[in-house]
Amino acid sequence: MTTTQTGLPYALLAYCRPGFEPECAEEIADRALAPGKFERGDGWVVFTPSEKNGCQKVLRDLLALNLIFSRQTLQVHQRLSLGSKDRLTPIVDALKIQNTVFSDVWLEHPDSNEGKSLSGFTRKFGDYVAKAMTAHDWLQPQASRQRLHLFFPAQNEVMVASRPVRATDWLNGIPRLRMPSDAPSRSTLKMLEAILVLVDEPERKFREGMTAVDLGAAPGGWTYQLVARGLKVFAVDNGPMKGSMDGHHQVKHVRDDGFKYRPKNPVDWLVCDMVEQPIRIADLIAKWVASGNARRAIFNLKLPMKKRHLEVEKCFALIDQKLKKADITYKITAKQLFHDREEITCYLTAVKD
Repeated sequence: MTTTQTGLPYALLAYCRPGFEPECAEEIADRALAPGKFERGDGWVVFTPSEKNGCQKVLRDLLALNLIFSRQTLQVHQRLSLGSKDRLTPIVDALKIQNTVFSDVWLEHPDSNEGKSLSGFTRKFGDYVAKAMTAHDWLQPQASRQRLHLFFPAQNEVMVASRPVRATDWLNGIPRLRMPSDAPSRSTLKMLEAILVLVDEPERKFREGMTAVDLGAAPGGWTYQLVARGLKVFAVDNGPMKGSMDGHHQVKHVRDDGFKYRPKNPVDWLVCDMVEQPIRIADLIAKWVASGNARRAIFNLKLPMKKRHLEVEKCFALIDQKLKKADITYKITAKQLFHDREEITCYLTAVKD
């Protein structure tokens, strides 16, 4: 058992894609600006700052960051070993030490084969936890913006954690998105998740009558999401568009090389999901924005098998260099989305003075 008598957080828990734990840990280490130790599981990472003084600030600062390789970050208050007969009492005792109220409680598990086997247990056990919390008056949705997360690496172990509620939170860090029946490919879910997670005020950033270019568009999964929001799309690809995007009145299919094509007039959006070296894609996006051909862009960087975090830094440095040279102020956010694989998705926007 790891605990604190005050119930204050002592570590950071990050959910990530299984296999990307090293990148998740490396990014946290770079951003923490404080020494600490790491523990890695299958689809999760725990960072414990070495210094007790200032630990709370380090954890708060990390929690506020938009980390690329972490789907969700939580502050860990306690870590408990559970028996096979009574798992509820240790959790209730831990919450007594914490002595606070929460808006909700989520029981979660890793996004791994072993972790998914716990889904039935967490679903049923969650009813008992919620009932006990209600009895102690710890669940007060109107009085708290903190959510309690009970993370089970295994059935006999739990991390008692919390974080402020966000609109983009999902149970286990996994979005529940429905595949549209008329979408031409499952990549449409990747674009939908990118809009929901990365783009602030998407209802304002995507408006009917706007124009967009989709580089590497075929068969049309990303174009589908743009069309659904009323945009006219120039779908650039030598391959065919399929399904509902083939011949759609809002789509102009341009058979051309995505690296060579440029629009006659500037467009509102550039999106790109081409399979190519990430540094080439970063260079391409930077040229579009620097030249004024597009003001906003969503694009994927397909990462190598090794030194992925370093590759991301190289790509972002190249973008920064080109946009600063063009005297363009910009913001860029990125995330390895649930629907991503060996890649990250980025959102770049030029900022008006």
